[in-house]
Amino acid sequence: MKKKLSIVDIANSLNISKTTVSFILNGRAQEKRISEELVQRVLKFVDEVGYKANSLAKSLRTGKSNIIGLMVEDISNPFFASIARLIEDRAYKNGYKIIYCSTDNDTKKTQELIEMFRDRHVDGYIMAPPEGIEEDITSLIKDGMPVVLFDRHLPKVNTDYIEIDNLFSTYNATRHLVEQGYKNIAFVTFSSQQSQMKARLEGYKKALKENSLKPVVKEILFNQNEEFIIGPITSFLKKHKDLDAVFFGTNHVGTCGLKVINSLSIKVPSDLAVISFDDYDVFKLFSPPVTAIAQPVEEIADNVITVLLNKLNSPLQHQKLQSIILKTELTIRGSSRMQAAAQL
Repeated sequence: MKKKLSIVDIANSLNISKTTVSFILNGRAQEKRISEELVQRVLKFVDEVGYKANSLAKSLRTGKSNIIGLMVEDISNPFFASIARLIEDRAYKNGYKIIYCSTDNDTKKTQELIEMFRDRHVDGYIMAPPEGIEEDITSLIKDGMPVVLFDRHLPKVNTDYIEIDNLFSTYNATRHLVEQGYKNIAFVTFSSQQSQMKARLEGYKKALKENSLKPVVKEILFNQNEEFIIGPITSFLKKHKDLDAVFFGTNHVGTCGLKVINSLSIKVPSDLAVISFDDYDVFKLFSPPVTAIAQPVEEIADNVITVLLNKLNSPLQHQKLQSIILKTELTIRGSSRMQAAAQL
């Protein structure tokens, strides 16, 4: 295997000091009054041998890697994938590259990923955090690392976060179902103590309570494998045949729910009205199209990267922590209209 050249190798080959080589490669030749002739000789040699600087070593010297670590629940989820792409574009235009990964809502995996990012000397962290990593994030903040949370926050962690108004979003959507005349409305969601999931459940229950209706909740353990979501939803819908509407708490649960509805030959909305959190192309293509809560993806991404870049570009002690809450939009389609049900 061919040995990777170091600055010392270049210096020895040209019979000059490694400090001189370092100044030239880091663009400080003019500042250090190094002759143009020597600069050109070093650059020509570097080009001939194909030398590439060790980015990790450079970060140790400069204190900056120009890399941001982005950790989401599932990078294949359309919501997180869209946000990651937008963040990556903005970061690149500002001189930063993104390393992103999926936590799978797994505390241990997330802790290992944080350590990996620490080893890579990333300049800042963007996270949609799972439960149980409060101490890890607090440790990052104590070490002077900028951390911005999004999609959910950790009540015991004092840092910036950007999220949507989850409680009002589900309250408003549930109220829409009630106004349409539906009375037996179920809420199918992941079992979670995360702030956004608790708020969504609370909004649903609040709307029902105001209208003297009883909640029917099905909580499912989080899993990437659809089989472990489809199974419980199938059993739930078979058991609760008196339901006239179902509200899916995430797009992952929603897409699995639609597959179950098709497999059971349930007609939407005449047999069962449907709403899902997170708008998604699949919902628009379903027949009839599915009413969904659309998150402002571009606005979320823009706020997340803006807050982090501001933290990276100014002293931490002079920054005020931000809690940014954004509005969603309820996109009403045929799956939740009583009038549409009457026409079928």
